[in-house]
Amino acid sequence: MIIKRRRIIKKDPWRHDAGAQDLPPGPVFVPLKRWRREREGLLSRAREGRLGLSLRPDDDVDEIAGDLRYFTAIALAFAAFADGRGYSQARLLRARHGYTGEIRAVGDIRRDQLSFLERCGVDAAELASGQDIESSLDAYGEITVRLQPAADKEILIFHRRFQRARGAGRPGAGR
Repeated sequence: MIIKRRRIIKKDPWRHDAGAQDLPPGPVFVPLKRWRREREGLLSRAREGRLGLSLRPDDDVDEIAGDLRYFTAIALAFAAFADGRGYSQARLLRARHGYTGEIRAVGDIRRDQLSFLERCGVDAAELASGQDIESSLDAYGEITVRLQPAADKEILIFHRRFQRARGAGRPGAGR
């Protein structure tokens, strides 16, 4: 099960490449190393919308920018809870490279990260084992004040306050 766009998906069709010579049928995430090695052979799967890319924290997103159109989804690996490189990768994919496909967080993902991941452009998450997927959905509503702009385009708190002040007709508002 995964969480995708704030919903629990019980039957996820995507599989992760386990390193076998032959890929499983259906949509599959392949590591960047395999993409580089077998690019031409994987293009037919990409054209069918059944190819995803799996990136490690130390993979350079800018390096694959020209190939992003081939991937229906990108899985960003979080090796440890405290490793924030996946957040940066997601933000670069969305903001710098205009990637519009699914960005999925995989690995050591916990409920406390979900809201922050979404702000960076991640729209799906495979939670770490032991995490309660049902109660994890609550994490999206726990942080309601936004102080910095992000990929999610949420209205920042000071903009909300300004809009409220203008709407209340306070003297000097909007000058």
